[in-house]
Amino acid sequence: MNSVLQNLLDVFREPSVIVGLIALLGLLLQRKSLSDTIKGTTKAFVGFLVLAAGAGVVSDALTPFGEMFQYAFGVQGVVPNNEAIVGKVLTNYGSQAALIFFFGMVVNVLLARFTRFKFIYMSGHVALYLAAMIAVILIANGFSSWQAVLWGALAQGLITTLSPALVQPWMRKATKNDNVALGHTGNFGIATSGLIGKLFGNPEKSTEDLKIPKGLGFLRDTTVVIASSMGVIYLLVTLVAGAGYVEDKLSNGQWYLLWAVMQAGKFAAGVFIILAGVRVVLAEIIPAFKGISEKLVPNARPALDVPIVFTFAPNAVLIGFLSSFVGGLIGMGILVAVGGTIIIPGIVAHFMTGAASGVLGNATGGRRGAVLGAMVNGIMITFLPLLVLPFLGDVGLQNSTFSDADFGVSGLLLGSAVHISHVAVIGLIVCALAAVFAGSALITRRQAAKEQPTATTEPERRPTA
Repeated sequence: MNSVLQNLLDVFREPSVIVGLIALLGLLLQRKSLSDTIKGTTKAFVGFLVLAAGAGVVSDALTPFGEMFQYAFGVQGVVPNNEAIVGKVLTNYGSQAALIFFFGMVVNVLLARFTRFKFIYMSGHVALYLAAMIAVILIANGFSSWQAVLWGALAQGLITTLSPALVQPWMRKATKNDNVALGHTGNFGIATSGLIGKLFGNPEKSTEDLKIPKGLGFLRDTTVVIASSMGVIYLLVTLVAGAGYVEDKLSNGQWYLLWAVMQAGKFAAGVFIILAGVRVVLAEIIPAFKGISEKLVPNARPALDVPIVFTFAPNAVLIGFLSSFVGGLIGMGILVAVGGTIIIPGIVAHFMTGAASGVLGNATGGRRGAVLGAMVNGIMITFLPLLVLPFLGDVGLQNSTFSDADFGVSGLLLGSAVHISHVAVIGLIVCALAAVFAGSALITRRQAAKEQPTATTEPERRPTA
């Protein structure tokens, strides 16, 4: 049983495999030729691997930057990092997390099938992280394993269904269509960025329309802008950290200034790879997904990872990342001033969610929306992890924690309920399920009322004999 469970976990934790299987299923349901099916499945699978490879290059470039930043400015505290905390969680709660993850996917598909929330969450890695957090909160606070799996899977399915729905109004503005959704644990902060942009920005002043003097025309190239900007940032922090620390701890003896330039170049290369992968995935998965929409879950949309939005506003990607990081520094400064636990900005989290916040903030509010929206996201992912720490049991005593806004919001809701009683957790989940079906019915009724033709008030004239 454990080996079967482990094999299933290995399959479904790989988003590239999920994307490939979804493309295969969609093409089979459309009865495409064998050649088209093999080509579409393979390109979707490989395209997502290209995307993931780019994300890995970005992460590898940012990780030493985070260590260097802590050393340079003498900051110690809790670092929000999903991969670090999940590794510790799965050691003790791996079986329960895997079952919550698997049955949560089933709940997500069922909700997409039978409600108006037609989003299938395809970011398997962050869904697994979410399942791990749910398992910790429930089991560390007294739920038995089977209770945690039952109620945790329902909670997981609800979150992965509603989270893309929360962002979709702004996704339509950013992508100019309704074919794809956003599936990531940073969705609450990203949706907040879209709202901030709408309230305080001007969508006509887009980040993509920045006027650049002819002498600086090379800055019109996104890769050049990212490499140049990150080069300046890396060099400044490297100079503060000093040659001794960088060459002893990070660069393996390489000249510290050259190392800084190389890291900035790797970061830009990673973003370039991500953008290439996104184009391939979108070109294959959207047409293939029509088969699933038509046969299994009518009008369903795939909810994909955050890099899927990067191609729609490349300038906003960098602006959003930097603005979110500034928001994290502001939040850290507040925590230092008031005392207590310090949340150090998690560079990878600020890049992924900050960049997406910048894109959606730009879609609703232009440059001001990108800056303010992403900055608010950065502040949120500083304070929300702090609020969840008390609910994580012994895991909360580690020097890392879950990083993104959805972890904070859902963890705070579940944790607050479980501190009241187990009945409160069950009541919260049951009420949320009832609200989803009631909201779906209300949307259906309103849609039917809009589509109903207006009745004429004039009585029908019958022909006279």
